[in-house]
Amino acid sequence: MSYCVNCGVELDKTAAFCPLCHTPVYNPNQPVDQTSAKPFPTERKEVAPSSKRPAAILITTVLASVAVCCGVLNQFLLTQRAWSLYVIGAAIMLWIWTVPPLLHHRKDTFRLQLLADVLAIAVYVSLIAVDLDGWDWYLHLALPIILWLGALFLFWGLTMGPRRRSTLSSMALVIGSLGVFTLGVEAFVDVYFQGSWSPGWSLIVVAVCVVLLIPLIVVRRVPSLREEVRRRFHM
Repeated sequence: MSYCVNCGVELDKTAAFCPLCHTPVYNPNQPVDQTSAKPFPTERKEVAPSSKRPAAILITTVLASVAVCCGVLNQFLLTQRAWSLYVIGAAIMLWIWTVPPLLHHRKDTFRLQLLADVLAIAVYVSLIAVDLDGWDWYLHLALPIILWLGALFLFWGLTMGPRRRSTLSSMALVIGSLGVFTLGVEAFVDVYFQGSWSPGWSLIVVAVCVVLLIPLIVVRRVPSLREEVRRRFHM
């Protein structure tokens, strides 16, 4: 067993240089072994991606088992409420959110996955509407809000996905889009319950977003301020 004379790290018998400090190894009593295999790879190679299919199968099996068991139990209990629809809808939604991204992680499937995620939420809420007999509020209130949320996610994906933006720009986009989203939510709620839109609480949220956006934009536009923020907050 040999040790580096410079840093003291333990050396393998095949090491001609210290792997830590690169000091040449010279030991008259134990010459460098040139024939044995190295304890670590000598060439840089990419690690082959592991298969995620077993994880997808496991998640599918667990969610399907929970959905089927709750559905059968709901039938045997003979209750008037179809409570199993909540569990089945949640299982379907979780499956769409987890399994397809595991099996298909290419960038060109982003829009399809986003569409599937929004549809999963819409299906889940529709099952709640079936149990509560509330198709009216689903079609005129819940579904528009879900689609509005999907449009917000699509905007985030298109503006921040293909190219990496700075932290300040990403924060500004998120805050601004949240303000616009609250305006849409209040508009849908007011039109459904009152028949017309009268802006109220959403304007307060928009005002807060504007107050937060102004310093972000100023810092983003002034190079000296931007560098100071990056140094202090490690951004």
